[in-house]
Amino acid sequence: QVQLVESGGGLVQAGGSLRLSCAASGTIITINDMGWYRQAPGKQRELVARIRSGTSTNYTDSVKGRFTISRDNYKNTLYLQMNSLKPEDTAVYYCNVHGRYYSGGASLPFNSWGQGTQVTVSS
Repeated sequence: QVQLVESGGGLVQAGGSLRLSCAASGTIITINDMGWYRQAPGKQRELVARIRSGTSTNYTDSVKGRFTISRDNYKNTLYLQMNSLKPEDTAVYYCNVHGRYYSGGASLPFNSWGQGTQVTVSS
C-alpha cells in the first residue's frame, strides 16, 4: 500500500502564508496525478489544485494567483504554497495521489488520501 503523511497546517492571520507538504511512501512504482482538496465545515470537499506527472497544473478559481502547487518527484512529495490567505480558506486540507505500486509481484494502481491537516485563517 501507499501511505501519505501531511504536514504544515496551522493557524495564521489573514494575509499570511502557509506551506503544506504531503509525503508518499511505500512500494511506489510511479506517481501520476497529485492534488490538494479541502473541506470546510458543512461543505463538500472541493478540489484546490492538481498537478500532472509533468508540470501541468490547474487551480480552483478562488485560489488562482495566491496558491502554488508543486511536486518533488525524487522525494515523492507534494507541496502547496498558500499566500495571501483569507478566512474563507479555512478548512481541512487533504492530499490525493494516483499512481502504481508494487505488491505481490504485480504492478497495481493506487488512489491514496492523506489524513488531512487543519488550516485556520483568522480575520
